[in-house]
Amino acid sequence: MQNVTIDQPDSPPVDFWHSLHYFNLYRLTLASFFVFLAGAFASSLSLNPENWMAFFSISLLYATVAALSFIPLKLHWPRFNLQLAGQIVTDIIALNVLAYINEGMRSSVGLLLMVSLAAAGLISRGRISLFFAALTSIAALLEHTYEVLHGDAEVGQYVQVGLLCMAYFAVAWLAHTMAKYAVDSQQLAQRRGRDLVSLSEANRLVMRDMQDGVLVIDGEGVIMQMNARAEQLLRKTIDSKSPLSATFPILFGQYALWKQSGSSSRNTIQLDVGLEARLRFVSIERDAANGAVIFLEDMRRVRAEAQQIKLAALGRLTANIAHEVRNPLSAISYATELLQEEAGDVRHQRLLQIVLDNTQRINQIVQDVMQLNRRDRAQPEVFDLTIMLRTFVEEFNSAERSGPGVIVVAGEVRGEVSFDRDHLRQVLWNLCRNALRYGSTLPGSVLLLAASTEEGRVMLTVEDDGPGVSADQQGKLFEPFFTTAPDGTGLGLYIAKELCEANGALLEYQAGKTQPGACFCITFGYLRRDGERHGHGE
Repeated sequence: MQNVTIDQPDSPPVDFWHSLHYFNLYRLTLASFFVFLAGAFASSLSLNPENWMAFFSISLLYATVAALSFIPLKLHWPRFNLQLAGQIVTDIIALNVLAYINEGMRSSVGLLLMVSLAAAGLISRGRISLFFAALTSIAALLEHTYEVLHGDAEVGQYVQVGLLCMAYFAVAWLAHTMAKYAVDSQQLAQRRGRDLVSLSEANRLVMRDMQDGVLVIDGEGVIMQMNARAEQLLRKTIDSKSPLSATFPILFGQYALWKQSGSSSRNTIQLDVGLEARLRFVSIERDAANGAVIFLEDMRRVRAEAQQIKLAALGRLTANIAHEVRNPLSAISYATELLQEEAGDVRHQRLLQIVLDNTQRINQIVQDVMQLNRRDRAQPEVFDLTIMLRTFVEEFNSAERSGPGVIVVAGEVRGEVSFDRDHLRQVLWNLCRNALRYGSTLPGSVLLLAASTEEGRVMLTVEDDGPGVSADQQGKLFEPFFTTAPDGTGLGLYIAKELCEANGALLEYQAGKTQPGACFCITFGYLRRDGERHGHGE
């Protein structure tokens, strides 16, 4: 047997119940006033004892029902429309009975029903206000008809009753119209509120992911908003509502000059040692007096992007040239080898060997240049770094014939890295070959150390016990065609760095940590695919 779910009508919003609560509080106050009036000013009502007792009893009953109505209001049961209808019907009956007891139309008690009709229209958002007006009009007509038939009311007062009924419908229609406008205004305000929340969230996400630093300041120079990139560039985290003049005086001076003349004295500003940013001011509105947005563009990133564009163009050019050079180079090398077989003179043999050595060196440069295109074909895979390092050391020792124990793998990293295996093998091969070239080649002279950084990333260092790199040469290590070896091509470290960046890693030089020689560090997962660095907390 299948379970059948019966959909319950949607419950009205909480503010509906609050409005009904306050309306019932008004009813209780009105009924209590009638009880007080009947008890304290009985002589002023001009009622005989029998009518006075009826007036007092009906008022007391009316007050009691109004007081008991708070219980279902608190429980929200039965549903909203039934409770509203019950309260309005109670008002119609009670006030018409009180009007009949107190001289009918002449008492003007029926006018109080207009308040109930207006409240019902506003509370129910105008959905059944005209129905309540019809019930009230019928009750007024029945009450006056009964008074004409069994009392001393005049038939001519039907005109007053008719006008009163028209007033009921007018009040109900007015409440219906006002409720409709109120609902439309509320829905519009809710849509605008949602739009503002969406725009605020979109603004926050855009500012958070922008590569430029962004500061939003008001007309008084107080910082209203600041993204994380600006905090990194300015090397300071601040709270909102901080004055720009006290926090960043140099930046405030440029802002004040721009606000006064429409342009700053310089396009760039020195924020720290080695840290320069390009300034750009944009008015929030047409008038700069209402505030501005300050953009800080890191010049290091601009220069790096320009360098990448230049190197990409250079790479394509050199790759094409290398492809064209390779064919004649192979012919020269082959011809030299043939001449070596025929020449018997030692002098000629030496000259031919010089030609052959240089063709081999040129061929090595060509191969290195051709490998630059491999960075765009990276296929990262996830693997255990420690296991890969042990396998690599065995392959390297066998191919390079290095002594046993010269290369030592240290450190145990729990976790895996994402990298192209062939690319990482090529990077490590280049670094280890350089380490053997400048190291002592004694056991333990080359150390491969894997560790975890404070940010939770994996770092691999390749250290040697050689003389290290001088301070004036450290800045040129990763430049293409820079080498200190007489037979080097100067492309090894450059290609290694390019391959690391293609796999989202960072290769950099550091002073030796455990040994006095050179130390190259590979930080995995440090670069995004677009080349933007992200550190801890980003």
